[in-house]
Amino acid sequence: MGDQPRGRAIGRSRGRAQKPPGTYQQPRQPGPAPGPSSGPAPGPLPGPSGPPQPPPVSAWGKPPQVQMKAPQQVSQQYGQQMPPSSSAGRASQRGAASTRGDTGVQEAASQMQSMSIGGEGDVPQGGGRGAMRGGRMLPQNVLRTRPLDKASKKGSSGRAFQITANYFKILSRTDWCLYQYRVDFSPEEDRNFIRKSLLRDHKNMLGGYIFDGTMLFTSHKLGQDVMEVYSVRKSDSAKMQITIKLVGDLAVGDYHYIQFFNILVRKCFGHLQLQLVGRNFFDAAARVTIPDFNLELWPGYVTSIRQHETELLMCAEISHKVMRQDNVLALMRECSRDRSYMEAFKKKVLGCIVMTDYNNKTYRVDDVDFNTNPRSTFTRGGQEVSYLQYYKEKYDIKIRDDRQPMLVSRAKARDRRAGGPELLYLVPELCRLTGLTDEMRNNNQLMRGLATHTRVDPSGRIRKLLAFKDRLLNNPNIVQDFNEWNLKLSDRLVTFPARVLDPEKIYDCEMVTCGNMEYWVVICPSKLERETEAWVDSVRKAANGMRFRIAAPKILKMQDDHVGSYVACLDQLLSQSNPSLVMAVVPNNRADRYNAIKKKCCVDRAVPTQVVTQRSITNPKGLMSIATKVAIQINCKTGGAPWCVEIPIAGLMVVGFDVCHDTANRSKSYGALVASLDNGLTSYFSAVSEHTTGEELSNDISANLVKALRKYKEVNQRLPARIMIYRDGVGEGQVNYVVEHEVELIKGTLRQVYGGDNFKLGFIIVTKRINTRFFDGDRNPPPGTVVDDVVTLPERYDFFLVSQSVRQGTVSPTSYNVVSDTIDLPPDRVQRLTYKLTHLYYNWSGTVRVPAPCQYAHKLAFLVGQSIHRAPRPELADRLYFL
Repeated sequence: MGDQPRGRAIGRSRGRAQKPPGTYQQPRQPGPAPGPSSGPAPGPLPGPSGPPQPPPVSAWGKPPQVQMKAPQQVSQQYGQQMPPSSSAGRASQRGAASTRGDTGVQEAASQMQSMSIGGEGDVPQGGGRGAMRGGRMLPQNVLRTRPLDKASKKGSSGRAFQITANYFKILSRTDWCLYQYRVDFSPEEDRNFIRKSLLRDHKNMLGGYIFDGTMLFTSHKLGQDVMEVYSVRKSDSAKMQITIKLVGDLAVGDYHYIQFFNILVRKCFGHLQLQLVGRNFFDAAARVTIPDFNLELWPGYVTSIRQHETELLMCAEISHKVMRQDNVLALMRECSRDRSYMEAFKKKVLGCIVMTDYNNKTYRVDDVDFNTNPRSTFTRGGQEVSYLQYYKEKYDIKIRDDRQPMLVSRAKARDRRAGGPELLYLVPELCRLTGLTDEMRNNNQLMRGLATHTRVDPSGRIRKLLAFKDRLLNNPNIVQDFNEWNLKLSDRLVTFPARVLDPEKIYDCEMVTCGNMEYWVVICPSKLERETEAWVDSVRKAANGMRFRIAAPKILKMQDDHVGSYVACLDQLLSQSNPSLVMAVVPNNRADRYNAIKKKCCVDRAVPTQVVTQRSITNPKGLMSIATKVAIQINCKTGGAPWCVEIPIAGLMVVGFDVCHDTANRSKSYGALVASLDNGLTSYFSAVSEHTTGEELSNDISANLVKALRKYKEVNQRLPARIMIYRDGVGEGQVNYVVEHEVELIKGTLRQVYGGDNFKLGFIIVTKRINTRFFDGDRNPPPGTVVDDVVTLPERYDFFLVSQSVRQGTVSPTSYNVVSDTIDLPPDRVQRLTYKLTHLYYNWSGTVRVPAPCQYAHKLAFLVGQSIHRAPRPELADRLYFL
């Protein structure tokens, strides 16, 4: 339940409390480039020539292949109807299913990881990572956020100590010019292992090379800028024309030159017999089977080579992926028992990530087309072809159920720009579900079982990383590839100085401020009347111990615990009175009942609510601890604050922003803004807006920031002297948009509010889903650990912060990227302020991973997207009613 308290009781340890941006130009990283005709999407990359090898065999027996794009056909419902091209796989982890790592979700270390393993041991396929549109090198604006007027972005506070990170140094690398060519085949051939085989016939002419199925990389310039050679396709003896055209050269230091090393390392994963699933590689041979739940857990690796402060480093991280053994058709048949099976099936499958067994690609399910089935046709090569025929001819797969509806996946924008279809059609029978359902997540036995494999402690993680390094450096094929391209990898993880900030003093002997609880109401089923009365006494007793006075409530009893009974009781109560808070006692954590209560009191009315379950109020072992946490929540929801830290910056407004998708309508998202209203950063204003595009989101941030400034001025009789915005929910590919559009829009809005440029603004992008990990020897680093050198990026004003303590597994740091800085605070104070803010999240008695305003914004956006699906009443805006 959203209102169930988290963490330890107040008064226990809280983390360490126990004791002018500019830009410079680099070549743009190219995207997919279509061939002369519609052509197949760019496919796998390869290595230096060598003897033919059989394609790697997947865990399900069939070698991964690349599926051809089918021509478009307009359907009545969607406009484009076709099976997916393998280059259009969806690897984004959204919705109910995700790639589960130690922190729940793994993010690709670089955009190069959209490639898949091809045949003959060559490099995995990609979306044309090296492709150049129009045969020219396009520049890419790489944002430089590191202030030019500051000698260093490093802080100085705290105690210095040596820290280890999950990075390996690149000791030597290719230092000569590389040449890049585009390769096209006529007639068209979309299977990458065939394309590689055809090109391999000319290995003596090409010399050492890397080929991804579309782009060819060589260390020397070929004889002509445009060459035509011929090979014979063994499957049908067809004569194939191969056109090799020079795109450009890559100089040492170019962005693409570094990306070339990522391609080379990923090629080596094929030598380790790892399988590409989505964007990352996994070891199917080491998978763990959980038969009771039809699950498999695949271990894997994520790597990324990048230029860091002074050296080229390779980040390596352990990842895991949960695979379901049942397919989507089995889920559909399970839903068919429901009277409204179509809606039931869509509810379960929409937003999920599925994997197609025939090519190990992942796709996000955006819709289900019940008017299309495998017997439906599309145009291919000028002829009408059914999906049944297509899969039989293409993959030798016989679809058993020819009347099953088709899944619809919307292709990524970059695939559509490359000439791919807008919508991809998938056969449920051929799709395997990934990730965990909500029921699985609520199964403690299952989650404990998974945690034994995924929650790797620091010493275990270090052992796994060093074992992975040994696999790379001891494989003869990889050694040969590394030597040929002069790549040498260190055999040790990097170690360097870091700092741990001083512990924060928490002022928590009693409540900092108290809300008004003179009149409040408790509603409960009559069968829980006695337990409810005892529970209320415990809450009042716990509050009294913190100098928080809670009057005796009015208790309303209902005859049953039906959803309608709660709604009717609330309707009658709120039409006659206006209590400070309503507490609802429920028998279990059923979502429909919880959502109905929240919607009634957040949208229809404006009353803070506290929902507690029967299990919480009848647990004698931890009753007073739970009562203490609930008392704290009640105080926050009615305008109070339980504790504070020293904030030595007067006139500061701190803003947090985060985004959550609407679970009822995936095309909508909700952006929540939470802003502080006082010098102690203990009281807040909040606003939520619905949006469907990035432009709407940016506009909403500015509009809601104006509302927050208006409220701040109402409370303090002046505007804030400084504004610090912590922006969560930004992917790596969205940073430029946020800086160029969102930040500039906010600055324009502030100029209007302040009447000029006399405002001080800091804008920090907060990123939790990162692959960086730190170790203090064989332990987790202590809370308050700051890293602002060595593994940070030279073009950024960035730092890492470990703010929380974990009891199991390896702690995950948070990345902070300062993209706008006119706030006149040195790096040291920005780091210390950020750490202070991680102590002020009142739903947890320790430190959290992000600054409290960010966590509040996430909590609010989640409540709206998950439960009420509409913006709450503005009367609630000055309270933390969403805790």
